[in-house]
Amino acid sequence: QVQLVESGGGSALPGGSLRLSCAVSGPSYRRTCMAWFRQSPGKSRERVASITESGHVTYYADSVKGRFTISLDNVKSTVNLEMQSLKVEDTAMYYCAADPSERVCLDSWRLAFDYWGQGTQVTVSS
Repeated sequence: QVQLVESGGGSALPGGSLRLSCAVSGPSYRRTCMAWFRQSPGKSRERVASITESGHVTYYADSVKGRFTISLDNVKSTVNLEMQSLKVEDTAMYYCAADPSERVCLDSWRLAFDYWGQGTQVTVSS
Protein backbone atom coordinates (compact mmCIF):
# COMPACT_ATOMS: atom_id res chain seq x y z
CA GLN A 1 0.00 0.00 0.00
CA VAL A 2 1.01 3.59 -0.67
CA GLN A 3 0.23 6.29 1.85
CA LEU A 4 0.14 9.97 0.96
CA VAL A 5 -0.05 12.86 3.41
CA GLU A 6 -0.30 16.42 2.12
CA SER A 7 0.82 19.55 3.94
CA GLY A 8 1.52 23.18 3.21
CA GLY A 9 -1.89 24.47 2.26
CA GLY A 10 -3.28 27.68 3.64
CA SER A 11 -4.17 31.21 2.62
CA ALA A 12 -2.32 33.54 0.29
CA LEU A 13 -2.85 36.87 -1.38
CA PRO A 14 -3.19 37.07 -5.14
CA GLY A 15 0.32 37.14 -6.56
CA GLY A 16 1.66 35.25 -3.55
CA SER A 17 3.27 31.83 -3.22
CA LEU A 18 2.66 28.56 -1.43
CA ARG A 19 4.51 25.27 -1.37
CA LEU A 20 2.61 22.02 -1.02
CA SER A 21 4.35 18.85 0.06
CA CYS A 22 3.16 15.25 -0.06
CA ALA A 23 4.92 12.71 2.15
CA VAL A 24 4.98 9.38 0.37
CA SER A 25 5.45 5.93 1.82
CA GLY A 26 5.10 2.45 0.37
CA PRO A 27 6.80 0.44 -2.36
CA SER A 28 8.15 2.54 -5.20
CA TYR A 29 6.74 0.20 -7.87
CA ARG A 30 3.26 1.15 -6.67
CA ARG A 31 3.88 4.87 -7.23
CA THR A 32 5.42 5.07 -10.69
CA CYS A 33 3.28 8.14 -11.39
CA MET A 34 2.78 10.94 -8.88
CA ALA A 35 0.41 13.84 -9.43
CA TRP A 36 -1.32 16.80 -7.89
CA PHE A 37 -5.02 17.32 -8.50
CA ARG A 38 -7.37 20.04 -7.33
CA GLN A 39 -11.10 20.43 -6.96
CA SER A 40 -13.17 23.43 -6.00
CA PRO A 41 -16.88 23.44 -5.12
CA GLY A 42 -19.09 22.92 -8.16
CA LYS A 43 -16.19 22.04 -10.42
CA SER A 44 -14.82 18.74 -11.62
CA ARG A 45 -11.52 17.39 -10.39
CA GLU A 46 -8.58 18.69 -12.40
CA ARG A 47 -5.10 17.28 -12.84
CA VAL A 48 -2.67 20.08 -12.06
CA ALA A 49 0.68 18.39 -12.70
CA SER A 50 2.22 14.94 -12.84
CA ILE A 51 5.69 13.44 -12.63
CA THR A 52 7.13 9.96 -12.94
CA GLU A 53 8.98 8.26 -10.11
CA SER A 54 12.21 8.86 -12.08
CA GLY A 55 11.57 12.61 -12.07
CA HIS A 56 10.22 13.14 -15.58
CA VAL A 57 7.51 15.81 -15.57
CA THR A 58 4.73 14.66 -17.87
CA TYR A 59 2.03 17.30 -17.49
CA TYR A 60 1.05 20.77 -16.35
CA ALA A 61 -2.46 22.11 -16.75
CA ASP A 62 -2.53 25.10 -19.10
CA SER A 63 -3.90 27.22 -16.26
CA VAL A 64 -0.76 26.70 -14.13
CA LYS A 65 2.04 26.52 -16.72
CA GLY A 66 4.83 28.91 -15.88
CA ARG A 67 3.52 29.41 -12.33
CA PHE A 68 3.56 25.96 -10.70
CA THR A 69 6.44 23.50 -10.47
CA ILE A 70 6.15 19.84 -9.50
CA SER A 71 9.22 18.06 -8.16
CA LEU A 72 10.37 14.96 -6.32
CA ASP A 73 12.63 14.86 -3.28
CA ASN A 74 13.80 11.25 -3.12
CA VAL A 75 15.78 11.87 0.06
CA LYS A 76 12.75 13.10 1.95
CA SER A 77 10.32 10.90 -0.02
CA THR A 78 8.10 13.82 -0.92
CA VAL A 79 6.47 15.16 -4.04
CA ASN A 80 6.18 18.92 -3.97
CA LEU A 81 4.17 21.57 -5.74
CA GLU A 82 5.67 25.03 -5.76
CA MET A 83 2.95 27.56 -6.56
CA GLN A 84 3.80 31.13 -7.52
CA SER A 85 1.85 34.10 -8.85
CA LEU A 86 -1.25 32.66 -7.26
CA LYS A 87 -4.65 33.67 -8.57
CA VAL A 88 -8.05 33.65 -6.92
CA GLU A 89 -9.05 30.86 -9.30
CA ASP A 90 -6.32 28.63 -7.81
CA THR A 91 -8.48 28.33 -4.70
CA ALA A 92 -9.31 24.63 -4.27
CA MET A 93 -8.68 21.50 -2.28
CA TYR A 94 -5.42 20.04 -3.53
CA TYR A 95 -4.84 16.30 -3.54
CA CYS A 96 -1.70 14.24 -3.99
CA ALA A 97 -2.16 11.01 -5.94
CA ALA A 98 -0.08 8.00 -6.92
CA ASP A 99 -0.49 5.13 -9.34
CA PRO A 100 1.67 2.18 -10.37
CA SER A 101 1.09 2.80 -14.09
CA GLU A 102 3.36 5.02 -16.16
CA ARG A 103 0.55 5.22 -18.73
CA VAL A 104 -1.46 7.18 -16.18
CA CYS A 105 1.29 9.79 -16.21
CA LEU A 106 1.46 9.96 -19.99
CA ASP A 107 -2.32 10.20 -20.54
CA SER A 108 -3.23 13.47 -18.84
CA TRP A 109 -6.96 12.77 -19.23
CA ARG A 110 -6.79 9.86 -16.80
CA LEU A 111 -8.18 10.77 -13.38
CA ALA A 112 -8.42 7.34 -11.75
CA PHE A 113 -5.31 7.02 -9.61
CA ASP A 114 -5.05 4.13 -7.16
CA TYR A 115 -3.90 6.11 -4.14
CA TRP A 116 -4.99 9.49 -2.81
CA GLY A 117 -4.11 11.75 0.06
CA GLN A 118 -6.68 13.45 2.26
CA GLY A 119 -6.19 16.84 0.64
CA THR A 120 -5.02 20.26 1.74
CA GLN A 121 -6.96 23.48 1.25
CA VAL A 122 -5.50 26.39 -0.68
CA THR A 123 -7.34 29.70 -0.51
CA VAL A 124 -6.23 32.71 -2.55
CA SER A 125 -8.04 35.87 -1.58
CA SER A 126 -7.43 39.55 -1.05
